[in-house]
Amino acid sequence: MSFLIKPDFHESYPVVQYAKGSYIFDQSGKRYLDGCSGAVTCSLGHGASEVIAPLKEQLEAVSFVYRSQFTSEPAEQLAELLAEVLPADLNWSFFVNSGSEAVETAMKIAVQYWQEKGQNDKTIFLSRWNSYHGITNGALSLSGFYERRYRFTQMLHKYPAASAPNCYRCPYKLSAPACEAACVKEVELAVKRIGKSFIAGFVAEPVIGAAGAAMTPPDGYYKRVKEICEENEILFIADEVMSGAGRTGKMLAVEHWGVTPDIAVLGKGISAGYSPIAAAVITDRIMNTIKNGSGVIMSGHTYSANPFSAAAALSVLRYIVKHDLPRQAETKGIKLKTKLREAMKQSNIIGDIRGKGMLLGVEFVADQKSKKIFPSTMSMSARIIAEAKRRGLLIYPAQAGIDGGGGDAVIIAPPLTISETELDELVQLFKEAVDMIEKQAEKVIRADDAVQ
Repeated sequence: MSFLIKPDFHESYPVVQYAKGSYIFDQSGKRYLDGCSGAVTCSLGHGASEVIAPLKEQLEAVSFVYRSQFTSEPAEQLAELLAEVLPADLNWSFFVNSGSEAVETAMKIAVQYWQEKGQNDKTIFLSRWNSYHGITNGALSLSGFYERRYRFTQMLHKYPAASAPNCYRCPYKLSAPACEAACVKEVELAVKRIGKSFIAGFVAEPVIGAAGAAMTPPDGYYKRVKEICEENEILFIADEVMSGAGRTGKMLAVEHWGVTPDIAVLGKGISAGYSPIAAAVITDRIMNTIKNGSGVIMSGHTYSANPFSAAAALSVLRYIVKHDLPRQAETKGIKLKTKLREAMKQSNIIGDIRGKGMLLGVEFVADQKSKKIFPSTMSMSARIIAEAKRRGLLIYPAQAGIDGGGGDAVIIAPPLTISETELDELVQLFKEAVDMIEKQAEKVIRADDAVQ
């Protein structure tokens, strides 16, 4: 019997009609609870009037100016507010249009920084397997995400050089905290093998998103990584596109480990889906080196620092600060994880629930004790996502964080503004979807066993 889901290119998506709060409605009137904030983006939910009002005013004033001819009040105020809410001396923002662009901008700034210091050989980046940093070639070169890399392998640089921390499937067969973050040693070894004189930066998602379903490292991991970077004159670049802007309970997820990156990359939640914008934010040290050298950061796009997008991000960030959404993400995230772990006790296929704040991952397994994965032909993630959608719940597809791909996982990351009642609804719909697919899988497995 086949359990395979193949894409149907004749199947059309439902057409969205409108969205409000935590819900999206299609043209047929069906309601969907947005359990993943779109692509972990709409952190304020939909249609927040407090956010939208200033955007109407901005459209009437000016929607576009070219960045090398004008700046704008929204762009300047956004940069000032980011400097205020981000840790330490992350005070300088370069605005672009997407997370991929922001990652590439961070890479270019890192290379330029070392050039300004006379270290022209530092052009290589160190990144990890089971990571995802974007779809453009530079960002994809950093990404250790097999399914998104393999078609373009010959076009990409071979940047991933260390394993990402996977506490659920530790390759060293150790457990935190006794492991003392053994996975850090791979980063240290990669630096020695490549040579510190060639490495411009180390790039990592503090909480791994699509490539690892919210895989989260043990305590001490990033502190030691930052020390390795400093010892070897390597910039630490935190890719906070998915995890930043308060989603994990801190403005930057890496703050959970008491670390400040040299460059922070923000996107998605920085404008919460109200307009495309992203940012590479750098420290005073990097900015002063460039200012005292060439004086110009060699990067930019036509829509960089677009006034309307900047106004959207400014309005969103003000909302985040005013309503203390990082704190809400932390408290609601604890409740959500607790509820999901209760659901896990009633399921035979939920293997792990992980993450921080409102960025949580669920990994599915064929056997909880051995952590055996389902055959890829069973398409468990796709089936659970489809069943959840049929029931009116949207969840986000993710890799399980297994080397070479394989495994099944999803991300659950609802708006930070979700209510307690809506959280209960989310968990109930998720349980129902998982239970339905689990029963279907059992039937298929029993039928296959009978045939054999």
